[in-house]
Amino acid sequence: MARLVPAPVVIAAAGNKPKIIEEFVGGPSTGTNEVSVARMRSPGGWQEPGQRPQFREITVVLRGRVRIELEDGAEVQVDAGQAVITEPGEWVRYSTPGDDGAEYVAICLPAFSPALVHRDD
Repeated sequence: MARLVPAPVVIAAAGNKPKIIEEFVGGPSTGTNEVSVARMRSPGGWQEPGQRPQFREITVVLRGRVRIELEDGAEVQVDAGQAVITEPGEWVRYSTPGDDGAEYVAICLPAFSPALVHRDD
C-alpha cells in the first residue's frame, strides 16, 4: 500500500560547517533499513571527515558541485545534472568546494546509519 511521507526528518550533519540533511526515507524518518533517501544542502567550503561506509551511496547533484576524495588520492568532481556511485568499504570524503555550496540527493543501500558509516576520528 502506498505510504505518504508528509515531511522529511532533519538529521544532524557531520562536518566543519552547518549542513542541512532532510531524510525522506530511512531509519529515523520511516523506520526503513533497506534504503535511505535524503536531500542535502551544504554551504561552500563544507567538508566532512573521511569515512568507510558499509553501504553503497548514490549521489545525484541538483545544484553546485560535490567533490569526493578517494583513498588513492584521486578526486571525483560531480556537477549539477550528474551522479556518482560509491561502493561499500570504499574510503571517501565528501565536500562542497564551490562558493555557493551544493544541493544533492543521497541514496544509501542499505540505509544510512551511524553504525555503518565508520567515520575517521
